[in-house]
Amino acid sequence: MQIKTMAEYFASGESPEILFWVGCAGSFDQRAQKITKAFATILTRIGVKFAILGKEESCTGDPARRAGNEFIFQMMAQNNIMVLNNYEVKKIVTTCPHCFNTLKNEYPELGGNYEVLHHATYLQQLIDAGKIRMKEGGAFKGRKITYHDSCYLGRANEIYEAPRKVLEVLDAELVEMKRCRSNGLCCGAGGAQMFKEEEKGNTRINFERGREAVETGAAVIAANCPFCMTMLTDGVKEQGKEESVKVLDIAELIAMDLEG
Repeated sequence: MQIKTMAEYFASGESPEILFWVGCAGSFDQRAQKITKAFATILTRIGVKFAILGKEESCTGDPARRAGNEFIFQMMAQNNIMVLNNYEVKKIVTTCPHCFNTLKNEYPELGGNYEVLHHATYLQQLIDAGKIRMKEGGAFKGRKITYHDSCYLGRANEIYEAPRKVLEVLDAELVEMKRCRSNGLCCGAGGAQMFKEEEKGNTRINFERGREAVETGAAVIAANCPFCMTMLTDGVKEQGKEESVKVLDIAELIAMDLEG
């Protein structure tokens, strides 16, 4: 895929509609790279002018701050803000709720003020505007899908409806887990837990969440976060259901049935 960088737009005196913030997982994690490709495919197909920072993008600093290293967070954030402000970036869309939360809620106090959207909200806007059209009788028609509320999109930013509205266009049956929305159960990866060993206990949080998801009888678990994706996939494997239950990001679900 040929995707233009902000530097290329800037050099030609143009500016894109949005900056797609790819994030560390979306750049380096093999599974999350598929989400990045799916979202970029959607934007390309429907003709949205977008750019990435490419090599100029670095981690937002979220894991550093959550793990207690404020100095590294501020250093990373200020470097990113300098790059974003240099390109006069106005609107950012990201496929990671951790990047979304940090860019939207924590960068302003350091001088980084942008309109920041998570891809669930952005996809919903594109659907509402009639820009995203789905194939008739797509791959998920009539199938059961359950949706996992990630902590940083749900409780931290109270975005519950947008991802569910995106799933509605698939013509599938949405089945909720007992713990959902503001009562949703964490996948176990947030707060920099992704990068450390868990403390001793009876079970792992992601095994518990995997069991809850499998118990709904859904064929697909829809996620919106690369961390949740890893944890839920492991949770489904622990249940021995990796063949019959797929964990997919909402962008992947849309990309599969996109018209045109």
